[in-house]
Amino acid sequence: MKKLKQLLLTVTAFAMLAGATACDMSALGDINIGGVNLGGLLGSTTESESDNSVEELPSESTPDSTPEESAPESSTPDEGDTEEYPVITIAEAKELCGEPGNITTERYYIRAIVETVLNPAYGQMRIKDETGTIDVYGTYSADGEIGYANFESKPVKGDEVLLHCILQNYNGTKEIKNARLIEFKSNAGNVDESAYTPMTIDEARDSAVGSMVKVEGVVAQITYANGMKPSGVYLVDGTNSIYVYNNDIAGQVSIGNKITVLGSKTYWVLGTEQGAADKHGYNGCNQLEDATLVSNDKGNHEFDKSWIEESTVKEIMNTPVTEDITTTIYKVNSLVKKAPGNGFTNYYFNDIDGETGSYVYTQCNGSDFAWIDEFDGKICTVYLSVINAKSTATGCIYRFLPVLIEDNGYTFNTDDAAEFAVKYYGVDQFASLYEADPAMEVVTEVSSELLGFEGATISYSSDNEDVAYFTTENGVTTFHCGIDGTAKVTVTATYGEITYSEEVTVRVQEPIEYETLTVAEAIAANIDTEVIVRGIVGPSVVNKNGFYLFGEDGSMIAVLVNDTAEFVGLEIGHEIVLKGMRERYVKAENEATRFGQTSIVDAEILVNYYGNHEYSTAKFVQATGQDFRALDVTVDYSTTVFVLTGKVEVTETAYYTSISFTSDGQKITLYCSSANQYAFLKQFSGKEITLEVAACNWNDKTFWAGCALAVYTEDGKILNTLNFDTY
Repeated sequence: MKKLKQLLLTVTAFAMLAGATACDMSALGDINIGGVNLGGLLGSTTESESDNSVEELPSESTPDSTPEESAPESSTPDEGDTEEYPVITIAEAKELCGEPGNITTERYYIRAIVETVLNPAYGQMRIKDETGTIDVYGTYSADGEIGYANFESKPVKGDEVLLHCILQNYNGTKEIKNARLIEFKSNAGNVDESAYTPMTIDEARDSAVGSMVKVEGVVAQITYANGMKPSGVYLVDGTNSIYVYNNDIAGQVSIGNKITVLGSKTYWVLGTEQGAADKHGYNGCNQLEDATLVSNDKGNHEFDKSWIEESTVKEIMNTPVTEDITTTIYKVNSLVKKAPGNGFTNYYFNDIDGETGSYVYTQCNGSDFAWIDEFDGKICTVYLSVINAKSTATGCIYRFLPVLIEDNGYTFNTDDAAEFAVKYYGVDQFASLYEADPAMEVVTEVSSELLGFEGATISYSSDNEDVAYFTTENGVTTFHCGIDGTAKVTVTATYGEITYSEEVTVRVQEPIEYETLTVAEAIAANIDTEVIVRGIVGPSVVNKNGFYLFGEDGSMIAVLVNDTAEFVGLEIGHEIVLKGMRERYVKAENEATRFGQTSIVDAEILVNYYGNHEYSTAKFVQATGQDFRALDVTVDYSTTVFVLTGKVEVTETAYYTSISFTSDGQKITLYCSSANQYAFLKQFSGKEITLEVAACNWNDKTFWAGCALAVYTEDGKILNTLNFDTY
């Protein structure tokens, strides 16, 4: 039977050839038998660049990599009856799956519509008919020899397929196993192309949301969803680039293919981040959705780079999120950095200062960017794009997609050292407005091991020293502000014989006098009321964007900032005035059984008087671990700092980090998402220490956790500066 079938396929193929001349054989590329394109087999001018391997499922439910020779042919009809296969419905297929562990020995025919291709690496798809849906694990050609990934033409969403398959119940999941594609009918032709307007990618980017566009370009990069499933492509022409979100298209194309796509213009923001994005004026990822692949030349073209602007990572990061730069590509010099985490890997693209930058956007815990490993630790030429911005109540952070990386043996020209020192370490020190004297120590020398230079010097001058001036004492240069007014500060760097300067304008004005509350009065204020409070900035809150604010009497309250930009220029010990909402973190249904967390949220710093003040410890409570563990969860201890002696233990593995603190035989939970948030404690792991611990309960627990503020040493305190170092 099998030999007869192969003979008939061969006869059919040559019969078709008999009516074709040598010059039009490529037309056979549209004819599919058993998932195999005849044009490709018989001399088509295009070649598939697909990998020949079939990726296995990451579970026991793995599609067979070879045909099931033992499967009986009893359900196979005579080859002449090609239009009358004995098909069953999906509902009937599910009945035949039987109980968990059952696998049919007989193959069945199912005709259905592809609802979605879940993983094009091996043809995992979900199909549907009028009786229901079922998942297909592994799709092969009619003879079982060719995997889905290597089909010349592939069925995608909306196509009608006829499958010859085994049925199984895998641990309670009824599914199709080892499906052989007998035939399929593409429904791409059902799309009305006349409804789409041909345009360049740059025009598509600028088109209104909902615009139906037709664009052509080269696939420059492919993105992946969880499980390394292709999810979308970066498309580039000679005008710009754009992201096309479509797993069917991503699964059918390769980098270098020139394709034509129909799609709807949109902006994407993660649903849970929409409110925060709206708050900060971020529209989202500029992309096409509901896309259809019209054509694919299956070539291997370089994407057009002539339009791409040269920039820096610093300039990209400084671009407001209100500007639409997502999914466009920039050419930058960037330090590529691999940072393995706990069960994931982050990849960072920093500027040549080694610090300014962000990380890639991944849905695969970094495995989709393993190709970057060879560039780790190198400064490379990177064609870099912002694919989206993570949006939170406190701000938006760009996340990158590297389109192409070239290791060109980057060498920094030390003739640029003076300019580098000014741009990266000089001018950014100054704010545009001061309402008090910051008495700020400024950088006077810059060296970079990464760039290979040492000892670039920086000097400063002011054109109005009544407003802004500099003093030098014991080799330390300090910036001061005086009377109200405006001054131009000149920042000059010198390296060897080369000097470079830039000016920044600073304005000094008397601060607005606010009627303020003390920290103690803010604690006593009514919930959901706006408060204006004056106090001293203390150590960082952990796992939240904020810090603790202290009063002169030792009162303390947690403050969550409205925007992480509030941390710029802010230091522990500054005296500030802030405005925010007095809140209590607790779910309404739990108010009777636990107090929760006292706080000021959505805080905005109104005035910074600077200074280097020590926060008061007058109300700190000396306690044991027993005392802390016995705290009544219904009473507000979230404004109290305890001083505890005990042993800290930090555990780090390839998959997780953890931290614990044991005092008086009692283990106290230190609130965090990772031990890395308590980096200042790592050096004390396994040792007995004395800690300042603020009681906290941000997530409605039935016990009090702690936030470590500072550790006592012989030389004084080491403070928790987490958020001050991060932002």
